[in-house]
Amino acid sequence: MAKTRKIPLRKSVVSGEVIDKRDLLRIVKNKEGEIFIDPTGKQNGRGAYIKLDNSEALEAKKKKVFNRSFSVEVPEEFYDELIAYVDHKVKRRELGLE
Repeated sequence: MAKTRKIPLRKSVVSGEVIDKRDLLRIVKNKEGEIFIDPTGKQNGRGAYIKLDNSEALEAKKKKVFNRSFSVEVPEEFYDELIAYVDHKVKRRELGLE
């Protein structure tokens, strides 16, 4: 009998939905206070997740969700970089490259 694998679930900080971890993007704040996108999902630090969706990335910028999640002022440039990254990933998925 085959063993069933547990599917890791995480909650999106924007929508509050609990989704499969593979459909989410991890944002990390490390000990030095740097905030960055973690494509591998394995970097050290405090993680927060958003759905790989253009509207969710725009909503994250509008609501400034990472300022609240990490209790620190996140620069506007980070949100712009996040939107561009999510857009790029969504387009790659649509083309079947990922």
